[in-house]
Amino acid sequence: MSKVRKYDVCIIGGGITGTALGYFLCKLGKTSIAIFEKSYLSSGSTGRCAGGIRQQWSTRSNVRLAMRSVKLFERFKEDVGMDIEYKQGGYLVLSYSEEEAEQFEKNVKMQREEGLDVEILSPKQVSERYPYINTKGLVMATFCQTDGHANPHKAVIGYAQAIRRMGGHIYTHTEVKSIEVTNGKVTGVDTTAGYFACDIVVNASGPWSNEVSKLVGVDLLTESYRHQILVTEPLENFFPMMAISFSGNFYMRQTQHGQFILGQGDKDEKPGLNFNVTYKFEKELASKMVNIFPFLKNVRIIRHWSGMYNMSPDAQPIIGGSDLVKGYYYAVGYSGHGFMVAPAVGEALAELIVFGKTLHTDISYLDIKRFEGTVVEKEKNVV
Repeated sequence: MSKVRKYDVCIIGGGITGTALGYFLCKLGKTSIAIFEKSYLSSGSTGRCAGGIRQQWSTRSNVRLAMRSVKLFERFKEDVGMDIEYKQGGYLVLSYSEEEAEQFEKNVKMQREEGLDVEILSPKQVSERYPYINTKGLVMATFCQTDGHANPHKAVIGYAQAIRRMGGHIYTHTEVKSIEVTNGKVTGVDTTAGYFACDIVVNASGPWSNEVSKLVGVDLLTESYRHQILVTEPLENFFPMMAISFSGNFYMRQTQHGQFILGQGDKDEKPGLNFNVTYKFEKELASKMVNIFPFLKNVRIIRHWSGMYNMSPDAQPIIGGSDLVKGYYYAVGYSGHGFMVAPAVGEALAELIVFGKTLHTDISYLDIKRFEGTVVEKEKNVV
C-alpha cells in the first residue's frame, strides 16, 4: 500500500495570491505546503493582467492594504531574489465627471490622512506636465508617484522559485477534483496527481473561486467577468506612469520594452468564464484612446487577449477562514486588483494561518461575514 502524501497546507491556484501566500508561509517556517495549479503558473488572471500597482482607493482599508503591498514590492528583488521590472512611475488618475471629481477630493483627503503622498492636478497642470495628453473634457486628475507597475509573470516565478528553495512544493498541470471534509474539518484534496492529506486548504483559484468553494459547500458570492486587453508595437520609452480613468473607463501603461498595454471594462459583459476576444473591444478602445493620447494614432496593435475579473459584491476581495468548514481559507474576489495587493494579502493570510492573527495588516474587514450586515462600503475606484 502506498504511503499517503501529506502537507500542512494545500493551496489551490498558482497565480500571484497562491504563490505569495506560499512564500510567506515558508518564510514563517511552515514549509510543509503544496500549491496545485491546473495549468502553468500565472496562467489565470495574474498572467493576463496589466500589472498595475495602485494605492489610490476610495476605501481606507484598501489604501492600507495597497500601501503595505507597495512596501513589499519595493523590497521584492532583495527579499525574493527576482527582478520583476518594478517601476514606481506613478498613477495618473483622470476624471471626466464633476461628481467623480468631488469624490476624488474626499479620496485624496482620506489617502493623505493614511500617509499617502497624493497630488491633485488641474487640467492645465496635466497639460503642462504631460503635453502628449489631450485634456479636452478633463475635470481634474490625481497623481501618486509611489504607485507603479511590474511584470506579473516574473513576480509569480520569483515567489515560486523562493518557495522551492525553502522546501515548499508546487504541482503544475494538476487539477484539484475534490476537497475531503470529515466532521466539518478539511482532511485532504483529491487531484489528477492523486490524493494528498492536509489540515488546511486555501482557495486562491481566481476565476474559479466559487466553483472551488462549492467543493466544500461554501458560497463565496463571487462571479467572474471577462475583461479584454490589447498591446501595441513598441515605441521609445517616454510614458513612465499608469494612466487610468474610472469615468472614462480605461487604463494604459508602457512596458519596459516599449509596448503599450491598454484595457477597458464592458458594462454589458455577462458573468461566466469566457476567454474569447472581440473586434468591438478593439474598435471602441482604439477610437477613444487616440483622442486622449494622439500619439497612438498610427501605432499598430500586435496582440489582444482576455482575462477574468473575479468580482465580489462590493468590489473588494474576500479573504479569511470559514466558520462553516474548519481549515478552509480563501483569498478571492479581487475584482481586477489581485496582483497589486497580493503581497500584503499573502503576508497577512500566512500570519493568520500560523499565528491565528495578523501582525502587519488587518484583513478582518475583508472576511465574508461583512455581507451579513445591511451596509457594505463599495470600492468605487474600479475600471
